Amino acid sequence: MTEKLKELPIIRPMRRSDYQRIAEIDKKITGRDRLEYWKFRAELAEKEFSVVALVAEVEGTIVGFIIGDVSGWEYMVPQSVGWINTIVVTPEYQRMGIGQMLFNEMVEHMKKAGVKSIYAFIYWRDFDLLRFFDSIGFKKGDMVNLRLDIA
Repeated sequence: MTEKLKELPIIRPMRRSDYQRIAEIDKKITGRDRLEYWKFRAELAEKEFSVVALVAEVEGTIVGFIIGDVSGWEYMVPQSVGWINTIVVTPEYQRMGIGQMLFNEMVEHMKKAGVKSIYAFIYWRDFDLLRFFDSIGFKKGDMVNLRLDIA
C-alpha cells in the first residue's frame, strides 16, 4: 500500500442497488456508459448462487468491486474452477490494498463453493492488471485463448 486509509474498507456482497455507483466507477475507468449492463450484473449477482460479487466501501461509498463465478462444467471445465470476470478499484483508491482485500474475500467464497483453481482472462498489454494478478500469485494457466475475427 502506498497510502494509508483512514479506515479499513468494508467488503460486502454486491446488492442490486449498487449498480449506479458501479456504473459510475466503470465509466470513470472505461469512458463507457454501461448503466443497464451493470444493473443486469447486480441483479444476476443477487439471485445466482454461482456468481460471487463483492464491493468495497470506504466511509459508505463503494470504491471497488469484484465479480466472478463458479464453472458449471462449460467446455469440459470442471466445477472446481472459478473465474474472475471483473475487478475494479476506482483510481483514487488504487494501490492501497483494496483489490487484494476484494480478491481474498472472493477466494473464501469460492473455497466454500468447492473451487480449487481460479482463472482470469487479462488483456496481455494491460501491464498494471498483469502486475496486480502476478502480485497475488497468478501464473500462466493451462487453458488456451482462441479467437476468430468475423468482421
